[in-house]
Amino acid sequence: MEYDVIIIGAGAVGCACARELSRYRLSIAVLEKNSDVAGETTGRNSAVVHAGFNNRPGSRMASLCVEGNEGFADLAQKLDVPFRETGKLLLAFDDEDVQTLEHLLAQGRMNGCRDLEILEGRRLEQLLEERGMGSIGGAAAGRSGPAKALWSPHTGITNPFLYCAALAENARANGAQFYLDTEVTGIRRAGAREHEPEGQRFRIEAGGRNFGCRYLINAAGLQADRIAAMAGADRYHIYPCRGEYFILDKSELAMPVYPAPRKKAGGLGVHLTPTSDGNIIIGPSAEYLDIRDDYACTRPVMEELMRQAVQLVPAVRDMQPIGNYSGIRPKLAPPEEGGYQDFVIRAEEDVLGLIDLVGIESPGLTASVPIARQVCRMIEQMERAGAAGRSSRGLRRKNDFEESRRGILRFREQSPQRQAELIREDPEYGEIICRCQKITKREIRQAIENPLGARSIAAIKYRAWATTGRCNGGYCLPRITEMLVREYGVKPEEIRYRNSGSEMFAGRVK
Repeated sequence: MEYDVIIIGAGAVGCACARELSRYRLSIAVLEKNSDVAGETTGRNSAVVHAGFNNRPGSRMASLCVEGNEGFADLAQKLDVPFRETGKLLLAFDDEDVQTLEHLLAQGRMNGCRDLEILEGRRLEQLLEERGMGSIGGAAAGRSGPAKALWSPHTGITNPFLYCAALAENARANGAQFYLDTEVTGIRRAGAREHEPEGQRFRIEAGGRNFGCRYLINAAGLQADRIAAMAGADRYHIYPCRGEYFILDKSELAMPVYPAPRKKAGGLGVHLTPTSDGNIIIGPSAEYLDIRDDYACTRPVMEELMRQAVQLVPAVRDMQPIGNYSGIRPKLAPPEEGGYQDFVIRAEEDVLGLIDLVGIESPGLTASVPIARQVCRMIEQMERAGAAGRSSRGLRRKNDFEESRRGILRFREQSPQRQAELIREDPEYGEIICRCQKITKREIRQAIENPLGARSIAAIKYRAWATTGRCNGGYCLPRITEMLVREYGVKPEEIRYRNSGSEMFAGRVK
């Protein structure tokens, strides 16, 4: 199978590249080893759309984060994904913390972040009152309240899975092909046998199939260094760093609340963040690992997360945990160094046609579309220079590119009048499959019939939000299974939770 461009990895950056490149007259394929998009770092983070003050001035992280933040509301509207500009507070409890906030304020202003300010005293109290938030820090947490706080009004929250799926579905609608369950096992530079100039073309083995392309985009996240080495650029090393999270039941927390970050930490510190569905997540921790797929959640870390969360927002002590998860950051900074190294976004000069995107950790979600725009400019330059073995005027835009995409209509968010209309139009809106989240059969059907063809329970879960309530799927999972078996002809033993090896049934069940 031959393409102009192949993208390895269907996280936020890979899917953003697919969407941006689908604006042009190019044949595009995305190869993803997991059974769905957003299967690793993208689907396992804090879901924050960052403002850009945490990153070093002049870095790609800083400039692309600010660009992504400024365009995110418009993009979310076009793609029909949740986004709320909540603002964010960073709390300072001692003199060292205050110095950190002053540094971040100055750094953020240098980066172009808008409307940052440090609050204290009555001004901080007023902001909390306006947002309907109770005390933060204070005696209830066993220490004095915060001395000051950095206020970032343009920080927001989104749903990272729906965002990634929307990018992919929009790219698919514009002609990009997605190959799920298709792990790359080999890459070589094509030679005379393929009748292409040496160094100008790639042959890729993935999922038992062979692919060819003129341009190869490495957006493989945790495996980006290994993919780069396969393609001939053996110069990177990823250090996996795990962050664990608690999920709390729904609450009125209005905005993310962070501590002032500490130097050399693997992340931004344990914080509390409301989700777009009303839950709260606590985390992440930061622990460097020797392996890249250990998504365990551990009791000592869970206990420490709760302890630190109570110090930030004492009311957390009375909230109900309903789940946990972990994610792994693809860091370029080794454990002894800590902190962050800048994104690698490089058209490899010694491997013509290869674009490496390596070390894309936070704020990679926020910066994903600006990163993709840089990739488009790199391919444009190579096309003009004839780097792919032919002369060209550059990339040619399509006249019929479709910028918008419509997601699954959320029945529970509609007015009673609109709900009644929907049920009259389609009786499946009148059948509740997930009682906790009030998800209808019509929504489950739309999730099953998604444009990418993903059919796992996780694929349905993250599109429709079923199985995420207090019963953890006890009510809706049997009903979803029944739909898959009776209406879609899926054998029970073929139903997987996520990837191969996560089959949910063995033998006969009643």
